[in-house]
Formats: sequence, C-alpha cells, structure tokens
Amino acid sequence: MKAEDFDKKFDDNEMDIIDDLDLSSAKRPNHTQKRVNVDFPTWVIDSLDKEAKRMGVTRQSIIKIWLIERLDEQAANRAIQ
Repeated sequence: MKAEDFDKKFDDNEMDIIDDLDLSSAKRPNHTQKRVNVDFPTWVIDSLDKEAKRMGVTRQSIIKIWLIERLDEQAANRAIQ
C-alpha cells in the first residue's frame, strides 16, 4: 500500500488500518528490559513478600510498582517546582 493510500484511509477514519501495519518490528522507546541486582536485608524481603502476597502479585512486580510510583511522584514534584 502506498503512503498516500494509507494516509487517506487514516484521514477518512477507517478503523481497520491496523491490518495494514507491520507490527513485527515495532518497539516502544525506553521500554527495553535491563536486568539489575539489588541486595536487601532479610526483613525487607520478608515485608515485600507479605505485601506482594496481600496484593496478589510477585515480589518483582511490587518492587516495580513501587519504584515506578515513586519516580512518577518525584517527576510530578519537580514539574510543580
């Protein structure tokens, strides 16, 4: 499909343009995974595990959730200042 045809389809609000895209190589910027190792005291691990179990998520998930929440909060605070 030519770019002009795709643009016209998009501009005409045709809802099936997704079928015309090749998403096999699509990537989200800044969303690649990178492994890090962090050492925590045993009491922190125990507390994380309890909270993760209460929330029904894994330890890794709760760490990610809390870190992202904190980073978002910091970014919001910087934007206000």
